[in-house]
Amino acid sequence: MIPLSVMATGKGTVSTRIKGRYHRGRPSRFTSLLRPVVFWNVTYKCNLHCEHCYINAGPNPGLSELSIEETMRIAREIVEQGIPLVVFTGGEPLISEKFWKPLEYFHSMGRPKTSVSTNGTLIDEKNAERLARLGVSYVGISLDSLDPEVHDKFRGVKGAWEAAVRGMKNSVAAGLPTGLRVTATRWNTEEVPRMIDFAAELGLQRVSVYLLDTIGRGRELVEDLPSHEQLKSMIDALVEKAREYEGALEILLVRMNFAGIYLADILSKTKKEFQEYLELVGAQGDCGRKTVSIYPDGTVRPCQFIDYVVVGDLRRQRLSEILTPENPKLKPFFNIPSRLRGPKCSSCPVKEVCGGGSRNRALVVNGDFWGDDPSCFIDTWALGRKWYGG
Repeated sequence: MIPLSVMATGKGTVSTRIKGRYHRGRPSRFTSLLRPVVFWNVTYKCNLHCEHCYINAGPNPGLSELSIEETMRIAREIVEQGIPLVVFTGGEPLISEKFWKPLEYFHSMGRPKTSVSTNGTLIDEKNAERLARLGVSYVGISLDSLDPEVHDKFRGVKGAWEAAVRGMKNSVAAGLPTGLRVTATRWNTEEVPRMIDFAAELGLQRVSVYLLDTIGRGRELVEDLPSHEQLKSMIDALVEKAREYEGALEILLVRMNFAGIYLADILSKTKKEFQEYLELVGAQGDCGRKTVSIYPDGTVRPCQFIDYVVVGDLRRQRLSEILTPENPKLKPFFNIPSRLRGPKCSSCPVKEVCGGGSRNRALVVNGDFWGDDPSCFIDTWALGRKWYGG
């Protein structure tokens, strides 16, 4: 995740409460390679059927899932391993006791911190109060347009927009730090800055902008990827929004590490500042590097946006056996830059920071898992000449 607001203003909201204060010159130390954030996809089931779902979730997915007993064993291992944050997601997590039971356990243990990524449709007043009582640090609710018809079509169920907004209002009323999660596509990038205003009006504290990734059902949406010009224009507008809502609402960029490089470039006045911004971006981590994802069947992936690689299986292994430098399946993600072989990424002067962006977009669009992310709009030659003199 690229902390756009922290980069542009030095101030965050939700991220500061979870991670502590960090900024240029003081990068976050909240996670480490073997003490990552865990994104826990607790179920394949979902009451919606989103066009871009990375995990192919739906009302009747018919896929194998962990038992509640296996789920609770893993929850205990997460506590033992000292994981700093668990992000519950799905499918739709609120559907399942395999969300509520470990959440209750974590709350009783006082760790790790927890957050929830949800479509928001099931957050009635009772569930909002329950989430608050169980100490959830953040609730992120998906909304992809200010137009209910557009959102409902993307999410596959009529009335989803109205239910999601109602969920946001209930979360805010319960005192939960709440945010909006929007997937940026070719058809909504111009609308995203206005969604920041909408979020602020609702009393939300964060907007996370996810660049569409070509995984799960998203593999069929390559034509919906924003153009380079659309992405750059959107990010420029979001910098202004970050300044407008400084300290009240933060903006994050997700699945577009190259945006962190772009921000470092346009915000820096000196090479020292540029390097400090790069350190801030690099400290955030990425798939398999400070993050892992547990799938509903117990398999562990580098993150929920890489389903081609399984780095472990919690039905057969302990978490401590997977999160180890000796794990040959996880080790490649500790140093992704050394494996990049696309002509642009492999020669990029800041590839150690960016990590090459999305491996899925590289695979689906360019045919090479270790190739170039087609969404990157950085002129790497000009960047190198500007900051490194060559």
